[in-house]
This record gives sequence, C-alpha cells and structure tokens, in this order.
Amino acid sequence: MESYILDWANLLLRWLHVITAIAWVGSSFYFVFLDSSLTPPVDEDLKKQGVSGELWALHGGGFYHPVKFAGAPPKLPEHTHWFYWESYTTWLSGFALLTVSYLWNANIYLVNPANPIMSSGMAIAVALSFLVVFWLLYNGICRIFGEKEGGDGIVGALVLVLVCIASYLACILFPGQAAFLLIGAMLATSMSANVFFWIIPGQRKMVASIKAGEPVDPIHGKRGKQRSVHNTYFTLPVLFAMLSNHYGWLHSHELNWVVLILMMFAGAAIRQFFVMRHGYKLGRNPHPWKYAAVGVVVLLGVMAWLKPVPPAATPANPAVIAPVGQSVMQGDESAAAPAAPAAATANASAPVGSYGKLHAVMQQHCVVCHSAQTIAQKNVKFDTAEEIKQHAQSIYQQVVLLRKMPFGNPGALTAEEREAFKAWFESGAPVQ
Repeated sequence: MESYILDWANLLLRWLHVITAIAWVGSSFYFVFLDSSLTPPVDEDLKKQGVSGELWALHGGGFYHPVKFAGAPPKLPEHTHWFYWESYTTWLSGFALLTVSYLWNANIYLVNPANPIMSSGMAIAVALSFLVVFWLLYNGICRIFGEKEGGDGIVGALVLVLVCIASYLACILFPGQAAFLLIGAMLATSMSANVFFWIIPGQRKMVASIKAGEPVDPIHGKRGKQRSVHNTYFTLPVLFAMLSNHYGWLHSHELNWVVLILMMFAGAAIRQFFVMRHGYKLGRNPHPWKYAAVGVVVLLGVMAWLKPVPPAATPANPAVIAPVGQSVMQGDESAAAPAAPAAATANASAPVGSYGKLHAVMQQHCVVCHSAQTIAQKNVKFDTAEEIKQHAQSIYQQVVLLRKMPFGNPGALTAEEREAFKAWFESGAPVQ
C-alpha cells in the first residue's frame, strides 16, 4: 500500500507542479517580452500621466493596450493582480514531489550503491543544503555586486562559476539522476526565493508609499527587475534539469557534471536570443542570432560527444527464453515471481558475464514485465536472445549505470548480479 499511495502522490503532485510551472514560466516569459517590446507613448495624455512605455497587441480576437508607468500611477487602482501564487505553488509542489520521489527513498535514489559515501540521513541533509547554501551565496553576490557599475556582468560571471561548482559537487556526491534533478531544484528554489524575498516585498513597499502619499523609491523597482531577469535566464536550465531524469544517457556519463553544465549553458544562450530578439525588432540591438547559434552548436557538440558505441557484434542465438509466470505486483519480482525454471537453475553456476548467467537472472527479474506473454512495459520484450541483444545498451544503462531496475524494487538485484550484467555488456553482449 505504501508504494501505491506514493505512486498516486507522485502523479498528483507532478500534475500540479507542471500546471503551476506553466503558469509561472508563461507569466515570466510574457513580462520579459512586454518590457522588451514597450515603446514610448504617443498620446500626450499618457505622457502626462507618467507612462514610460506602451504596447498594442492582438490576441484571441481582441486588442490589448498595456502601459508601464515610470514611477507611480496617478491613482492606485482598486484591483491589482500580483504575480506570486504561480511561483509559490510551483516551488511547494516541486519540493513535495522531491520529497516523495527522492527524499522518502533516499537509500535508493540519493545514496550511490557503487560508492556509498553517505548514509541516507546525511544524503538528505546534504541535498537540502544545496538549496539553502546556493541561495545564500547567490543572494550575497547580488547584494554585493548587483548595484555597482557593470554589476550585472560581474553577477552573471560569478553565478556561472557558482553553478559550475554546485553541478560538479552534486554529480560527485549523488547518483547522476538525483544530481541533475537537485541542481534544477536548487535553481528553482533561488527563483522562487527571488520572488518571495525581493520582488514581492519591493512591490509592497511601492504600494505602501503610494497609499501614504510618499514618493516611490525607484530602488525597489530596479532590484525587482534585476531578480526577475535572473529568473528568466534560470528557466531553461531548470526545465532541462527537470526533464533529464527520463534520459539515462545524459546523467549516466562519467563526466555527467560537464554534460549538465553544457546543456544548461546552451539553454541560457538560447533564452538570451529570445530576450534580445524583442529589442532587435525595435532597432535597439543587433540581431541576436549569435546567441542562438552558440546554444545550438553546444547542443550538437554534446549530442556528438554522447553518441553511444555499440557493443561488438556476436552471432545471435534465436532460442526463445522460457517464459516466466506473471508477477502479482509490478516491481516486486523477487517476491512475486515463481521459482526459477530449470534453465535458470542450470545456468546459476555459469561464469560471471556469460549469457547463461544473464539468462538466469533475467528470467527471474526481467521478463515478468518485459515479455509478450505479460505486460511488455514500454514495448520492450526480452522473449528472445535477439531482443536481448537489441536492447543491450538500454539494459546496461538501466541495470548497471542507473540501478533503477527492477522497477520499484531495485534492491532485488544483488551487487553480483549487476556485475554480471556489466561484464556481459562489456564483453560484447554475447547471446550464446
């Protein structure tokens, strides 16, 4: 029941997280576009009111005319929308999802079985410290250098160095999948903290000054805009980190921290293209195609670098693996599967790395979910030696590098059995 409840919690939290993240990212992208597309007002009445920029837009069959005031509007409107619930709900749902998916099973997802340098409790503490320490360092950099001459460039360079250091440490301390997700959560935490500690409090002070009839201090708007701009550059790296857990060939590489940094850099460069593209249309800056080109080149470079090397070709054995009875509960194959058939018993003493050894292990733990006679999860079947050979790369990644299989019960495989998969793949994935 615990597994069933956690699955439902994971599904509902993921659904909520995606919905609110779309709302947050959408509003962020829109306001960056809006700020970059405003033009000086033409109407004299707007100028007298203190309007510094306006935009005419057409959407959904209607015309829209948003305007931006340089300071305070002549009169505070009765109803003003504050963009903060999207940020807070995204972070809260994301943190809950992190707890359910990773922290709850830290011994599986945060502790690297191949190099258990931390206990489960320590791994949880270190993971949470990434969220807090990065924010404190990032916020300190912004406060020290952000308002100085050329401060934006200094902040950008220092934050880049900080992200690189954090990425390296995360990939050293945690399994790749958890490390990538943790860096995404780290950046997302700082994004939401920017809203909570700077953008919204600054706006509240501006509103309070207007209500009190006092002049509005422009520093609040300047700081809020600065943190908002930082958030928009964090967005694509965060989205990549969150999506990467579906692609083992990204975070299972021995230099996965370099992969992570390069992919996030490419995302930030592409985001810069879109930000500056709005200004280019108004003649404010040159065409930003160079940023997009840099991002695409980095992506193509990573693709070429990570290209899989197929195992050495060996003759395929067309023999069909003896089917195994269907498990009562997916993921608990070791407990629910029937006794190993005669073929498995006969191969139990086969040399490590031999097809006979692999055959026995897969009959007990794998074909329960990957067989034409049962579920065939993701349409991956291991009914024949030829099919096993075809999926050798994926088997190696999921069983040896990621240690995610058997799904829901990775502890069902012993270290010796995983070593058998490793030796089999590295010997050319023979199937006879």
